[in-house]
Amino acid sequence: MVPQSGGGLDERLAAAFAHAARLAPEAPALLVGMDTPQLAAPMLAEPLAPARRAGTDAWYGPAADGGFWALGLARPTERLARQLLVGVQMSTPGTGRAVLDRLAHAGLTVTHLPLLTDVDTAHDAHQVAASATDGRFAACLRSLGPAPEVTG
Repeated sequence: MVPQSGGGLDERLAAAFAHAARLAPEAPALLVGMDTPQLAAPMLAEPLAPARRAGTDAWYGPAADGGFWALGLARPTERLARQLLVGVQMSTPGTGRAVLDRLAHAGLTVTHLPLLTDVDTAHDAHQVAASATDGRFAACLRSLGPAPEVTG
């Protein structure tokens, strides 16, 4: 783990890849959002296994809301990370498409990871907890009790 840099999310993600490239220039790097508590190691083990990495330049984990929950680069560099991310409007329904377009424009071969729902709202939280009922997230959500009624 490294401290986050300043700037918008696009710049912070690019900086994280740049930092990873400096720390381990020959290693792939995968950034994973913290709002996908249903993610389990087996979902990543097979697509990221050394035997499956040959020919893959990037990994992309789409989010149900049009964003992404994971982005990985087999050979991250600061220049490539900035090319892929800086200037992409984050947290919109078109964020994922914009990143995929940039990956394609860069000529990268992309391995797609499973579609996941990231937790942005209470509704999302309950949906994710229902899909992973045995996890700590679901247990924590259950411990809060029922959601209060919203009246307008």
